Formats: sequence, C-alpha cells, structure tokens
Amino acid sequence: MMDMCDEATKASCLDWSTAFKQECSALFAANGDAVLAASGDAALAASDYDKAIELYSAAIDLDSASDMIFAMRSKAKLAKTLWADALLDAQKVIELNPSSYVGYELKHAALHGAQRYDEAIEVFQVMLSKLENSADAQLRELRRQYASPSETRAAIRRIIDAQLEYIPLRLINTPTGLICDRESQINVFESSTEYKELLSMMHREPRIKDIQDVVAKYFGYVMLSHRWEGKEPLLYDIQDRSVYELNSVDGILKLQQFCKTSRDAGYGWAWSDTCCINKNDDVELYKSVNSMFGWYRYSALTVVYLSDVPPSARSGALAGSAWNTRGWTVGEFLAPKVVLFYQTNWTLYLGERSPNHKKSVAIMQELEDASGIDAQNLVAFRPGMINPRQMLHWASTRVTTLQEDIAYSLFGVFGVQLPVRYGEKKQNALGRLLQEIVAQSGDISALDWAGKPSEFNSCLPADISSYEAPQIMFPYLSEDEIQASALSLQVTVAEEVALELYNQLYGMPPPRFANQRLHLPCIVFHVTEVRRRRDQDQETCFTYGMKADGLHDSLITTEDKLIQFSRAKPTLQNFMLVCPWDRRLLELPDFSADTQSMDDWPDSPCWSPVEQRSVASESSEREDLPHFADDIEIVEDYLTPPESPIHDSADWSPTEPVDSEFHSRALRLIVRLQQPFCALLLAQLRSGEYKRIASDHDIIVQVKDVRNMMDIRTLEIL
Repeated sequence: MMDMCDEATKASCLDWSTAFKQECSALFAANGDAVLAASGDAALAASDYDKAIELYSAAIDLDSASDMIFAMRSKAKLAKTLWADALLDAQKVIELNPSSYVGYELKHAALHGAQRYDEAIEVFQVMLSKLENSADAQLRELRRQYASPSETRAAIRRIIDAQLEYIPLRLINTPTGLICDRESQINVFESSTEYKELLSMMHREPRIKDIQDVVAKYFGYVMLSHRWEGKEPLLYDIQDRSVYELNSVDGILKLQQFCKTSRDAGYGWAWSDTCCINKNDDVELYKSVNSMFGWYRYSALTVVYLSDVPPSARSGALAGSAWNTRGWTVGEFLAPKVVLFYQTNWTLYLGERSPNHKKSVAIMQELEDASGIDAQNLVAFRPGMINPRQMLHWASTRVTTLQEDIAYSLFGVFGVQLPVRYGEKKQNALGRLLQEIVAQSGDISALDWAGKPSEFNSCLPADISSYEAPQIMFPYLSEDEIQASALSLQVTVAEEVALELYNQLYGMPPPRFANQRLHLPCIVFHVTEVRRRRDQDQETCFTYGMKADGLHDSLITTEDKLIQFSRAKPTLQNFMLVCPWDRRLLELPDFSADTQSMDDWPDSPCWSPVEQRSVASESSEREDLPHFADDIEIVEDYLTPPESPIHDSADWSPTEPVDSEFHSRALRLIVRLQQPFCALLLAQLRSGEYKRIASDHDIIVQVKDVRNMMDIRTLEIL
C-alpha cells in the first residue's frame, strides 16, 4: 500500500515538474530569460524557495544562465539548507566572475552551514581581499563594514579572558579526563567546533552577545562538594594522565564518577579540591582559598556527594551525613545557585530528579533542620557582613582537617580577602578573620561569645565553638513601650544629662583593630566588689558575685581566679564591666540600602568584568585576587568623630534651646540603654591597656542609675 502511494506521489511530482518546465519554456520563448529570472527573484522574495529554484534552474537549462542567476539560485538553496547544492552554485559564480566577491560570500555561507568552518574562514578571507582590492570605491567601503577573522578572534579572546577570570585556575576536561590550566582550557576551546563556528561567522562587526553566550555555555563547569576520605588524588597523581585511565580505587573512583556525572549532565569541565589546586604553590593556594566561594558561586552546577548515604536511605539521612559536619561545606552549599545531592552509588538523593535540589522543599527543610541555617539563606544566601554573629553560629559545630581552615573556609561567606598562612594555628587565623569582620562592619556581635579567650586578642574566642550558643535576644520593646518610657524619663532625667549622653555617644568612633589591639568604644561601669560564691561544686570554674556602679548585681563564671575585693577592702587593680557601644541605638537613618550588595554579581561574569574588580586594595598581598566584596566602599576615619545632629557648634551650652525631636531621641536612647545587655568584664594591666576576662556564660547586666552611664570612652584591649 505504501509503495503504491509513493509511486503515485513520484508520478504526480514528475508530472508537475514536466508541466512546470514546459510552462517555463513557453515563458522564455515569449519573453526571454529576463522574465524567468525576474519570476525567480519574485519567488525568492516571497520565500517560495522551491519555485525560485525551479525558475532559476529553467533559465540555466535553457543555456541563458549568468553568474547572477547562479548566485540567486545559490541563495534560494541556502535558505533551504541545501548546503552542498548551494556550494556548487557558489563555485559556478566564482568561475563565471572570479573578480566578484559575491561568489565567495555565497561559498562561505554554504561552507559555514555545512559546518566546514576551517574552509569557511579561508573563503571569507578571500572575499575580504576581493573587496579591499576592488576598483569600485563602494566595494572598498563595504569591506570596512566587515570584521575580519583576526578581529573576531581578538573579540573572542577578550571575552574568554573575562570569563576565565572568575572560574577555577585548573579544571578537568570531562570528555578527555585531562586536567587543564588556563592556557590549556583556552587551547581546548580554540580547537572546538564552537570556537571555529564563532570565528567563521561573517558579520559586519563581532556579535558580542552571541560570543558571550557561546563562551559562557562552553566554560560552564561543575564543582564537587564532598568529604575527604582515605587517599584522595592530588594534582601530581593526575597530571598529564586521564582520570578515566587511572586505577579505580578510593578517591580515584570518586573522582572518575564525578567527572562522568558532570559529562553526562552536559558539562565539559569539572573541579575537585583534591586535585585541581597545586598545594605546593603558595601563591596559587592563596588565590584558590580566597576565590573558592566565587568559584562555587559561578558554577553551572555543584554536586554534593554523600559517601555515607546508601541508595536505600530514607528522608532524614542527609542530617546524619558526615558531609554536614565539615567546615568547608558551609560555603560550598551556600554559594552555588544550582545544587544536586548524590548518594554513595551516584544516584540522586531520595530519587529527587528535579534539576536543582535547592528548589526541593523537602530536601531544604531537611538541610535546615540539620545545619541550623534557615531555608531562605540556604536557597538564596547573600554573602557579606550582615548579622555576622549568626553566620559564626552556623560554623560553630563544624570541623576541618587543618585547623586554620575553620577560618579560611569562612572568607567567602563574609566576603573578605585575607592572606592564607598555613602553620599560623587556629587562634591566629580565626583572630584575623574576626578582626576583619569587626573592622569592616563595625558590628560588635562577634564579641558575644562564651569560652576561652584567644591569644590573638582577649576579646576574641580561641575556638569557633564559642559561638555555638545562639546570640541572646532580649525581650523586644514595642514602639509604644519605648515612647511611654521616654515620656516618664522626662520627669526623672534632666534634659542636659540626656543630651550630653547622646552627644558623647554620637561622637564615638567605630571599633577598630590595630596590631591585634582592639580599640573598643564603650560605656564603662567600675566594679566595686568581687566575691567568690561558696556554694559551688565546680573544680575548674569559679562563680563570683559582682557589684558595679550604676548596675544591678550580677554573676560571672570563669576559669580565672579573680582577686576578691570590696569598697571596704579595695584592690589596686582596676576592674570594669563595659557595654560595647552599638551605634545603631542612635536611631540614625540606614543608608545601607544605597550600597550595592556583593551578591549583585552578574548572572555570568563575562558580561561586565570591570564591575567585579576591586576599586582599591588595602594590602599588596591582595592585589591579584578578585575582590567579591569590594562593591561596598568602607570609609574609616577614626581621627575625626562625627558631629552630633543635636548641636553642630563647639560653643553649644546646655542652656540653649534644643529641638524637641532630638530631646526625644536622646530619651529613647536612654530607654534602650536601660534594657539588659551582655557586658564584658575587663581588667586593667600594669601597662594601662585592658584584658578581657572570659566567662563560661554571657554576663547579663542592667543599668539602674542613668547618671552612671556618663563614663564613655574608647578602651585599648589586648
């Protein structure tokens, strides 16, 4: 039945073709080849390519063909993607009129369409030469409108360089299994079909957007997040060898499966921290650690491998995975936008086949319960200095193989660039990170910890675990409660006292570090009595009752043995409880919305690479790194305190009238300062500086006399 239909169709087509040729012959006999050509042109303009080809072919069969008729038929065949036939016609055009550029233009289009890109580039260069050497001034002008392959090559290279600036220094090529550095990555691309297709495109100017799209897609890469186990392959293990040809044991097998998974997902590049960093090169290691968060951020996909979660696992297994306890995995999950979890046999976790597990409500809820990180941050984390105490709490139970990594793994989370100094020990590494957080943000919540003090600075903890207890959140005062309390203070607190307190605090500089010394603005309350509690059973810790001017009595538990004293039996050493000054209590306008968040990165780094470079560098050690947090300009001027909005004249006196709004603001400040707060216990050293006495619990105190809040100063703490 089908054969009969096919024969009938063929016969019908043959009859139509014969009739059409007879019609063309009659048309030619009556009007000449000009009418056939014109009819072909009309059909071509109407996108009736079959009819156009037939009309041009009829003219050619009647031996009245010119190079232009062959050219027009070639155009019609190009529109039909008949590359081979179009190429034959283009070659005929060149034979009939070798001095014209038209035949070469058509030949280029046919070769490009047939994906014979090397030949297409050669033909395009010949076409440009014809235009350059033409006696016709208009044709020479036409040449200037085309971008040469060399110009296109330069444009492509600029876009490649911009793209590679934000991807790992080394990547594994998943089709071959070979590790490639930057130049090797470029060489692989330049030998690819995608590159040759871009280069052979004939445009009046390079199509930047098209090039960007091709380059971004080609260099899309997959990052691995996993737990190191046993013998992992290092760079020298796979250098100049395909990972697929190595002995499939231990970490090699994991690497092979990861590369295959990435390749099967359609990505040509993969990265693993085990073998894609030269850990013997300090400069490369430094750049890699500081760039790692950005690499995960820009990845097309991040694969999380749960080596201890079997295929039979049920919901909840993720919480028990060792992956969830590692320090580096905090940033490795928060940074990327697309994540997939894989079980021990490299099948998707819980069989969840969605393209992005960050969009799986069930998996995100499971991860939130396990990590303590809220779902909003898990899905759309914005790195930076907002609420640093919370982010320190996220990392407080994590562990790393190398002790310094507990700090280094958080560089990207906070958006900081710092030197990497393996061997400096944990306290120093964590201290440098915390001092950078305080210095850049002015946020003092990093000082809210309990445990042992750091050798770096006594105001900082020796271990990240000191942030394990959530930050204490005191009862929230409603606006009505604040206003009512402020009104009552008008009776008990003199106006000049309120304004003087406000002015002093307004003029305080932000906290800063210099040579590991913390310069901390604070409200000081002198300790007048320290007595050890006798009803305690602790052998290593001691609990003391404490009295201080202007504060209600308080307790402190510490490993330090404190000198006991009272007003009747004073001590020569000076102790004080201090309230670190938080400038947000002034109720000043928040201008942070006007600054660009470091999370406003482009969807692809090649779109605007200049915007991603740092505006300035404070340290020569950081000059070669991409500064992911430098979009926010930080201006620090500690020498000149800001002028108070209540009075901007040095000659102001308490007898002068003050705007009621400022008086109200000053009273509202006192209301907030009278709420319970976490104090620091400081002891003055012989040299005049201070040292923090660490406590096992937060020291919670409350002001009882406003008049004792007037001792406001910046203390230097070692």
